[in-house]
Amino acid sequence: VRGMMYYRQALELQAFLDMADEKDLMRGYKAAELNTDEISLLTKCQALADMKFTYVVSCQRYGIHKRSGDPRAADILRLMTNRYPSIRVAYVDEVEETPDGKDGKNNKLYFSALVKAVPKSVELSEPDKLDQVIYRIKLPGKPILGEGKPENQNHAIIFTRGEGLQTIDMNQDNYMEEAFKVRNLLQEFLEKHGFRTPTILGLREHIFTGSVSSLAGFMSNQENSFVTIGQRVLANPLKVRFHYGHPDVFDRLFHLTRGGVSKASKTINLSEDIFAGFNSTLRGGNVTHHEYIQVGKGRDVGLNQISMFEAKIACGNGEQSVSRDIYRLGHRFDFFRMLSCYFTTVGFYFSTMLTVIIVFVFLYGRLYLVLSGLEEALSSNPAIRDNKPLQVALASQSFIQIGLLMALPMIMEIGLEKGFQVAVIDFVLMQLQLASVFFTFSLGTRTHYFGRTLLHGGAQYRGTGRGFVVFHAKFADNYRLYSRSHFVKGLELMILLIVYHIFGGSYRGVVGYILITVSIWFLVVTWLFSPFLFNPSGFEWQKIVDDWTDWNKWMHNRGGIGVPPEKSWESWWEKEHEHLQKSGVRGIVSEILLSLRFFIYQYGLIYRLSFIKGSMDFLVYGLSWLVIVVALAIIKFVTIGRRRLSADFQLVFRLVEGLCFIAAVAVLIILVSLIRMTFRDLVVCILAFMPTGWGLLLIAQALKPLAVRGGIWGSVMTLARVYELVIGILLFTPVAFLAWFPFVSEFQTRMLFNQAFSRGLQISRILGGPKKDRSSSHKE
Repeated sequence: VRGMMYYRQALELQAFLDMADEKDLMRGYKAAELNTDEISLLTKCQALADMKFTYVVSCQRYGIHKRSGDPRAADILRLMTNRYPSIRVAYVDEVEETPDGKDGKNNKLYFSALVKAVPKSVELSEPDKLDQVIYRIKLPGKPILGEGKPENQNHAIIFTRGEGLQTIDMNQDNYMEEAFKVRNLLQEFLEKHGFRTPTILGLREHIFTGSVSSLAGFMSNQENSFVTIGQRVLANPLKVRFHYGHPDVFDRLFHLTRGGVSKASKTINLSEDIFAGFNSTLRGGNVTHHEYIQVGKGRDVGLNQISMFEAKIACGNGEQSVSRDIYRLGHRFDFFRMLSCYFTTVGFYFSTMLTVIIVFVFLYGRLYLVLSGLEEALSSNPAIRDNKPLQVALASQSFIQIGLLMALPMIMEIGLEKGFQVAVIDFVLMQLQLASVFFTFSLGTRTHYFGRTLLHGGAQYRGTGRGFVVFHAKFADNYRLYSRSHFVKGLELMILLIVYHIFGGSYRGVVGYILITVSIWFLVVTWLFSPFLFNPSGFEWQKIVDDWTDWNKWMHNRGGIGVPPEKSWESWWEKEHEHLQKSGVRGIVSEILLSLRFFIYQYGLIYRLSFIKGSMDFLVYGLSWLVIVVALAIIKFVTIGRRRLSADFQLVFRLVEGLCFIAAVAVLIILVSLIRMTFRDLVVCILAFMPTGWGLLLIAQALKPLAVRGGIWGSVMTLARVYELVIGILLFTPVAFLAWFPFVSEFQTRMLFNQAFSRGLQISRILGGPKKDRSSSHKE
């Protein structure tokens, strides 16, 4: 609010300079402020500023907060009365109407209202009433039906006036020197840019949160490159710049008569801002970009906040892919403009998804060559063995996977603004702060949420909090957020790499093989451990102990109706695959077909066991499924025993568990002694059967109604809990091991907050975290 009200101050100063005579100019603006006469020069300047500038804050719940005595409403009222009397607040007022009849039900009436602060010169009959309703418009029904933010904008747009309308997010700020340039900016509406005058004036942004942490610096550099060199090229010559939620200035009359400044349909308009650009372009508008004026903006500073924001954008692009707006743009653009539109909107996310999919396809393809014996035959062929261009092509793929190319636009922008030497130094510092790890991790976020939205739909708004404080995220929080998007996929790649290393030995000395495997291992480590690496105090031993206790409690808490996902694993697990129940037949079939890859993978590994002796009998594959069925039966038996015997017959249950363990060890000894089963065979069996069980879980989740009807849903949940425990232990063990060494925590803190150290900030305050949560956790 403070930053945006600089516009009014700038208008007052400019009006004073335009209207003041020589005598007033010599006395100065401060002297004019002392004159309280109603016809004074300052009063005229303020009246002129109020005519030209109106600031409407759209807070749809202000009426509810005010009636309930919420302190947030008091803060808004204090802001209007004490500091900025010219502010207007738009809100949706809900009033219950009591009917005349005895049996009638209360009806809710909705009003769109605009309030202002009561001038101090006005005498009121109610001294406590400090705000005054200017307009109160009855609505036909509940106005917030779609996405909340665009509905909030559209209900308040009727209270604006003038020809220019600037949309501002709540995480943005402004500067006094920039406010003086608004008169020049508004003149752009009168100039033709190409064949038409602009309908949206694009502005650049200044990210002011880049010095909080290394992650905030990465986001700041990435955002700076997009809002400068990126949007500059999009606007001219590509002519495909749209509206991206930035502080763009709209031609108010143009957009008010063409559907508003944002679309608000549920789900499809999750990224509501860009649809304003689509709408404007489809209706003959012209979007430009101007860099001589900027507005401040605060970006997310923690990894979890950044990931949720990127998940929202990825889901929004998935919904854009199936929207009628993109369809119409693609059919009405010429070929080159169509390609520009594609690669700067949904095409970027589709290409990112293809990059990750190709890594999986490449590994599964190489694994097929290894397990089928074709790799050995191909490697003996000189035409393939000595093919240097093929090796170079395979090796160049690794640099794309590492994510170095993601930093290229940043280097270009920093080089243009600060010089090539500064750009190179910043690039080296970013790599030392593990920028490649962050950007590679972001690939997984975009791929997962974009792909899931395309397959199943159901994109939802994800609030990031937009908080400035960087605090330690618990292990359970990281697990809930990244389990399906990164951890599971990273473990799958790790298993494929281990199997390929065991059986594929023909290319181990080739440079292309080394670079490819190293880059994929880098991808695996990044996806598995980045949340802990970028987590403040992530390697402090006391935090590790608290996280383990919290995670164990979360894993074993019972779920049910009313239990939130943050309190119980069962509730989280049910919600995690909820999108499958809303998916169509195509989504379910696709999920099942994708899960079959684990069975084919198991089929290939079983026949490479040493005691099989090259047999290709299908009975071998059948026996492998018998082993899986027996293992599932044991897990089910132990679970039922724990539920029924652990309370009253704990000794009997422990005895049964011990007997099962002894029986498993005895079977293993018999296999080793009779069929000469080696340690390598044991490892291969584990690597074959674990993914198969996961594939069965995925199919059962996709077919949940059948599983519930068949009475096996409880067994599916039990198996899922076992897998989640194993994944959690695999992730937690390396982190706990590193936490033993105190220097690891110091190094991590220095890496994350290097810029803050150099500016002399107290890191202990930044790492303070939410005290309320800490105290509440001790009470529990």
